[in-house]
Formats: sequence, structure tokens, C-alpha cells
Amino acid sequence: MSEHPHIHHSHPEIVKRLKRSHGHLRTVIEMVEAGRSCLDIAQQLHAVEKAISQAKKTLIQDHLDHCLDEVVAPLEPDRRGALDDFKDIIKYL
Repeated sequence: MSEHPHIHHSHPEIVKRLKRSHGHLRTVIEMVEAGRSCLDIAQQLHAVEKAISQAKKTLIQDHLDHCLDEVVAPLEPDRRGALDDFKDIIKYL
């Protein structure tokens, strides 16, 4: 791990999403303990899963857009094609 802080502009939004997901997950646990219907629980779990997935996607996309760009910036534009293609295709994950 790096010893210095590694913060991007998207990190506050990611933290906000994860905190919201944490609250929803706590609610799901309470729903299971209370014997709520499986459909209700599954719907809430799906929402938590999507929120966490979106946070992960945002983090990875931000990393590609900033950290990797710094590394390949010295390259000639015609040599950056593979990274540009990768950045475009990862949006579909």
C-alpha cells in the first residue's frame, strides 16, 4: 500500500454511496432477523449490490482516467490507442 493519501475528485461521492449502502445493508439484516418476505429481502439486497457495484465502477473508471493517463501521457497519441480503447470498453462492465 502507498504511504501517502491517494484521493481523487470522485472519492467523496464513492464514500457517500458506500455509506448509503452500509445503511441499506443494516436494514436488510434487520429484515432477515424480523422474518420479512424473501422477495422484499432480495429486492433490498439487489439495491445494495447495485450501489456497491456502481461505487466500484466509479473508482476503477476514475483510476483509469487519472492515474493511468499520467503514466501514458508522455507517449505519442498513436501509441495510446490501446489504453483509450480499454477505457472505452470498461464502461460496459
